[in-house]
Amino acid sequence: MKKILITGSNGLLGQKLVALLADKATYQVIAIAKGTNRLQSSTAYTYQSIDVTDQEQVESLIAREKPEFVIHTAAMTNVDQCETQKEACWQLNVTAVEFLVKACRKHHCFLVHLSTDFIFDGENGPYTEEAPANPINYYGQSKLAAEQLVTSSDIRWAIIRTVLVYGIVQDMSRNNIILWVKKSLEEKKTIQVVTDQWRTPTLAEDLAMGCYLIIEQEAEGIFNIAGKELLSPYQMALQTASYFHLDASYINEADSSTFSQPARRPLKTGLLINKAQQQLQFRPHSFTDGIAKIAAQVQTHSL
Repeated sequence: MKKILITGSNGLLGQKLVALLADKATYQVIAIAKGTNRLQSSTAYTYQSIDVTDQEQVESLIAREKPEFVIHTAAMTNVDQCETQKEACWQLNVTAVEFLVKACRKHHCFLVHLSTDFIFDGENGPYTEEAPANPINYYGQSKLAAEQLVTSSDIRWAIIRTVLVYGIVQDMSRNNIILWVKKSLEEKKTIQVVTDQWRTPTLAEDLAMGCYLIIEQEAEGIFNIAGKELLSPYQMALQTASYFHLDASYINEADSSTFSQPARRPLKTGLLINKAQQQLQFRPHSFTDGIAKIAAQVQTHSL
């Protein structure tokens, strides 16, 4: 049985990963996050509260558990918060990675590190794994710095880049575009949705499956794990309205200049997933199928 340590287990991806891997008889799962365990189930894995920005805690945990794999999902992902709280962003997004790389080297762990499309400037998307990075906000800079720590190390590693992850869990700390659009239209609220940003939205279950495929195959290198459709948030909102049979006339077109935000957003990112499809046999849901999956989960969670 192989032991997997998952950081950030209270987050959306972390929760989906624990649910997916704890069911596999071949893996023993250790879930870690800061604070109280927010996972629904309490069986088939162990939970420990640690601060990944504390080197001593990271080193002692990995020395004690000696996992074969570490999947590092913990990060500060609120782009505007990263811009206004740069020190905290760097601590979690870069310094913690430095500590994990050191511990993985010492204890011979395979590190799977989660990264983002925001390492790109959005001038020429969608991007392959080989595209040159050029972040235009602090979040992107921090995630690129973390990638460079991993790629320049002598450990076994994989980097997963992803885009606009959406999904639901029982204890949601942040909303997602599908639930936001659904709720707004049900309440007959007019919403402004941008037409000039483009992404390949990624269902959280698909991203968790991508992580699983990488550890199953011990695939090393950089992999884009994302949805296969390049969509604007406006198109995503229209598809959501259509699926739930809601009045799309409440959805107003807007461009990025309408919104005043601390951090700049790249306009056209999106990730090309040919490599993951060919090497890993990665098969993501369509966006419409993703909406259907969330609709079914909304019933379960009574959200």
